[in-house]
Amino acid sequence: MKISAFLSAQFDPSASAVDGLDDVLRQAAAAEEAGFHALYLGHHYLAKSAFLQPVPLAGHLAASTSRIRIGFGVLLAPLLNPVALAEDLASLDVLSKGRLTVGLGAGYRKRENAAFGVAWDDRLRRLREYVPILRSLWAGETLDIKGSWGEAPGASLPLRPVQPGGPPIWIGAFAEPAVRRAARLDAPWLIGPKGNDAQLATMLKIYRDTLAEHGFPLEREYPMAREAYVADTRAAAIAGVRPHMERQYAGYKSWEDAQTLDLDRYLAEDCLVGTADDIVAKLRRWEDELGITEVSLRLQFVGGGQEETMGQIRRFGAEVIPRLNGGPR
Repeated sequence: MKISAFLSAQFDPSASAVDGLDDVLRQAAAAEEAGFHALYLGHHYLAKSAFLQPVPLAGHLAASTSRIRIGFGVLLAPLLNPVALAEDLASLDVLSKGRLTVGLGAGYRKRENAAFGVAWDDRLRRLREYVPILRSLWAGETLDIKGSWGEAPGASLPLRPVQPGGPPIWIGAFAEPAVRRAARLDAPWLIGPKGNDAQLATMLKIYRDTLAEHGFPLEREYPMAREAYVADTRAAAIAGVRPHMERQYAGYKSWEDAQTLDLDRYLAEDCLVGTADDIVAKLRRWEDELGITEVSLRLQFVGGGQEETMGQIRRFGAEVIPRLNGGPR
């Protein structure tokens, strides 16, 4: 199983964004040194925090790292033009020398759609249309394409990505229709940070059944995002992460169930919170029973300090990652 890191890259508006960027770059360097597989970035507009936009930040990370993969978890594709998206992401794949992974999602904040003139219902149709457009342009095809975003007869992409066929495309989803949509697009489902083992097993069966219905292979990446915190004891881990989680989820006003979240159950079942032994055991169970191939960890939270985050990166690198790669159990 591969372990990756989600970089928050958002700061208090009253703080220095330059200092915040320096912290993000130090986190990226520490994650690469610690053996993490990839770095993932989120995407929002009109956020309450000072939010570094992921496409330019990914380019900066490509120049600041050498081995670790760089990706999005997720990029709000329906808010963007597909031609610009294809060219920007091809450019990032070149800048990173073929280290890009593209997670795409429909988004859940109506304010963002309104700001870009994208009808709420249109975001789903755009996501469905964009995936084959991106794949075809990256593969060197010439297309006559048209949609609510505009039209481009005879569109082609002289700038080709480094990865054959272009960067991998994953689809972020929570609800059953969105999970089925990911399968119909023949894209790995990027599982969000919500769902216990039983819920994940149910949704993964739906995803795999839909893949099979359309003749798509089941052998593929099964990535997942999780909230994480490691400490010497489970009680210490809960005490360390709980204040951060309370602040984090208080801001998710538009996320279904966010305001009625049973935090104790969530920390115990859905998250990776506990000792290194606890975390390794849960990761192995997810790998063996659910087929999960990669887990992206959020190790920095709203209100969390840089030293705490760096400590978590180093501890996961020293105490968890080696045990998943043939080290001592």
